[in-house]
Amino acid sequence: MAGLERARQCLDMRLASPRPLESSTPVPIRRRVGRGARRAKRLTASLFLVLAVGPIGCAGLPISDPSNTSNPSNTSLVAPGASVVKLADGFLFTEGPAADAEGNVYFSDIPNDRIHRYDLEGTLSVFLEGGGAGGSNGLFFDAEGQLLACQMQARRVVSIGPDGAIRVVADAYAGRPLNQTNDLWVDPEGGVYFTDPYYGEEADALEQGGFHVYYVPPTRDRVVRVIDDLPQPNGLVGTSDGRTLYVSDPGSRKTWAYSIQSDGRLTDRRQAAPEGYDGLTLDEHGNLYVAHEGVEIYAPDGTWLETVEMPEHPANLTFGGADGRTLFLTARTGFYSIRMKVRGQPRPAR
Repeated sequence: MAGLERARQCLDMRLASPRPLESSTPVPIRRRVGRGARRAKRLTASLFLVLAVGPIGCAGLPISDPSNTSNPSNTSLVAPGASVVKLADGFLFTEGPAADAEGNVYFSDIPNDRIHRYDLEGTLSVFLEGGGAGGSNGLFFDAEGQLLACQMQARRVVSIGPDGAIRVVADAYAGRPLNQTNDLWVDPEGGVYFTDPYYGEEADALEQGGFHVYYVPPTRDRVVRVIDDLPQPNGLVGTSDGRTLYVSDPGSRKTWAYSIQSDGRLTDRRQAAPEGYDGLTLDEHGNLYVAHEGVEIYAPDGTWLETVEMPEHPANLTFGGADGRTLFLTARTGFYSIRMKVRGQPRPAR
């Protein structure tokens, strides 16, 4: 997450309201096919969207021939003929997508202080805004249907009920306020992991003296610091069996995997991907999706599979939709999707 201040610096004026888009002419892009080529080649038919002034003519971005890939199975995880589709624009900085049990997707527009809902019929609405949203960033639904949110501006993690009631999950550690809560994941037992970096102009005056990862047990009665040795932990996601936690760290430019212990502690740190930037998600086969310049996909053993290029750099991503085979992406001023062959990983269940 680039942070509230960074997002405001990138854009000079606030847009009145986001807009869902009508379908329009696709713009071809390529799927990169090698580490050297991936770094050397850049997307030439991209969309530069600082201010969107109405429906634009680039809704679909087709993926190339699936045989053109270094995926060991020589097939892409993207559905045949699928395109990256812009679903809506007019935001300032989108983040934190999360799907509920039905597949509706919620996401944040941080500078506009809103949480949006994109339903199965393709209707975009505002779920929460103003002070209640608290500058929300990362979102995640627990097994009971509560929407948990990292409220950056309010510097806390909260649980939002279907009735809109807000309950604080964490707002301090060791008697001091948190820095700027960023992303979170709820384990199968109901424990909450969250990152707490800071991206403002006064990072030398951190309340917590550094960037850390915390754990709140299912009892919700305490906050435990579980990672204190990463430069800049940001996005995170865990496996639905509750055994592994992945953490992206732009400070070390790596994504790390940890083994989760029964008390929530993390051990056995190892590299999961040779790059770490922002949001993460997993599919049903345990493949790791890393939001970077595009979407980098890695097998569970760390083997790079493929890249899905994007017209805007994605900040975060999640699987959703009625069948769980649609990958939704928040990317700067836009909200996107692409159909996949695979589903997102099963939802953690107690």
